[in-house]
Amino acid sequence: RLVYAHMLKLTIRSYLTLMANKLIQSIMNVSFEQLKSMVVFAQVVEQGNLTAAAKHIGLSRAVVSYHIKKLETQLEIKLLNRSTRAIALTEAGREYYQSCRIIAEQAALANQQIENLKNEPEGLLKITCPVNAGLEMLVPALNDFRRLYPKIELDVMLTDEVVNIMQEGIDLAIRGAPLPDSGLQARKLSTLPTCLCGSPLYFKKHGRPSTPAELAQHDWVIYKQTSGAIELTKGGRSYSVAIKGGIRTNNAAARTAFVEGGHGLGRIPLYNAWSKIQAGLLESVLDDYQLKNIDIYGVFPPGSAASKKLRLLLDFLKDYFVKVDRQATQNTLLSNKGHL
Repeated sequence: RLVYAHMLKLTIRSYLTLMANKLIQSIMNVSFEQLKSMVVFAQVVEQGNLTAAAKHIGLSRAVVSYHIKKLETQLEIKLLNRSTRAIALTEAGREYYQSCRIIAEQAALANQQIENLKNEPEGLLKITCPVNAGLEMLVPALNDFRRLYPKIELDVMLTDEVVNIMQEGIDLAIRGAPLPDSGLQARKLSTLPTCLCGSPLYFKKHGRPSTPAELAQHDWVIYKQTSGAIELTKGGRSYSVAIKGGIRTNNAAARTAFVEGGHGLGRIPLYNAWSKIQAGLLESVLDDYQLKNIDIYGVFPPGSAASKKLRLLLDFLKDYFVKVDRQATQNTLLSNKGHL
């Protein structure tokens, strides 16, 4: 048995050595210039066109075009169909891209692993977030984060538009909805409670709703990033109320300002509404009903989770948002009925 086990180990070792040698030989058969062209090709596919790829990797458009043409000449097959405005992958191009993508990701991972060995994290993080959540939550969090890690540079883009993470070179996007099937990765950072609010002026003119059914009779300031219905639960029962109003906006801060101005009711995150309720600028209604929370996600490109600085930021934001959520919950418990 011992002899058999020893022979088996030698056989396995020999097989692994053979496979490793074959892998090394296959890599050596590809020139360094072709490896560079393969990485450029992967960027062209991910960025959507030659111009965007050139900007992303810091080359001229002519050089990027040269790499693609050289690849097609070496492989003796067409990889891209080009037009004046866009590119389209051929069947061969789609297959080849998968291999090029892996090479690019592994090269980036190797660099990232070296960065992770450094005692103090450094480098640039590009972050995008909706405007209101960015001003109210992300920027205060990043203030504290930067004090802890002063060598990590931050490039913060606040916009209510959905940014193409891959094309814009974004490291982290803060989103308030689950991921579509995009190939990106996501980590849930927090769950934020919401409330139904109106201004004292609005309630003086139109009265306060006391049941879910009465919500449909009121004017609403509608935030276009959400559905046109309010979902509530109480005692095991669920309610869905269709809403309408004379003001619609894609900006959360504008939504809250219009509600504060007396133009209708609004569903507002508690972190945004609480200070205004305390100041008497807003009042909440139907506090004995539960509203659907907002799940906050950190969305990032595949493979970026290996980045030490991104992991640090994700962990920090998760802890920070949990503290915000906990404080908002405590505020609710301390409030009187009819006020949060």
